[in-house]
Amino acid sequence: MQEFRTNELLNHFLDVTTLIGMRPLFHPSIEEVTVEGILHALSDPVRVAMYADIVAQECPQNCSNFLTVSDKAIPKSTLSQHFKILREAGLIRSERHGVEMHNISRCTELEQRFPGLLRAIVTAHTIQSADEARAKMRTPKRPAKQSTGKKTLRPTRVSLGVR
Repeated sequence: MQEFRTNELLNHFLDVTTLIGMRPLFHPSIEEVTVEGILHALSDPVRVAMYADIVAQECPQNCSNFLTVSDKAIPKSTLSQHFKILREAGLIRSERHGVEMHNISRCTELEQRFPGLLRAIVTAHTIQSADEARAKMRTPKRPAKQSTGKKTLRPTRVSLGVR
C-alpha cells in the first residue's frame, strides 16, 4: 500500500512538472479575431493549404500529418511556426495530447462572426490549386535527347573563295 502511494505521488509530481514546463497555448477569443489577422495568416500558400486540409477533415489533425504540404517537405520547426500563426489568428484550436498536438478548425465560431468569409477563401484556394494541377499536367516535359548511336551528318557550307 505504501509503495503504491509513493509511485502515485511520484507520477503526480512528474505530471505537474511536465505541465509547469510547457507554455500555455494562446487562443484569442472570437471577439479578438480580425479579418486582417485571418487574411494575413492565410496569405502564405503553405498555411492556406494546411488550413484547407484541416477544414476538410471532421476530426482534429495531428501536426505530423503536415510534414509534406503541396508536395513540399516542411521542417518541423517551420510547421510549428505555421500552426502558431494560424492559432493566434483564431483560425484553429490546438490541444496537447501527450507529445502530439491536435488541431481543429474554429469554422463554426468564425462563420458566426464573419459569415461566408472562410468558405470563400477555402473555395478560392481549392479552385486555384486545381488550376495549378491542371497546368502542370498540360505542360509536357521535354524528353531527354536519346542517342541512337548513329552520327547525323549535317551539310556544311564550304567557301571556295570564289565570288
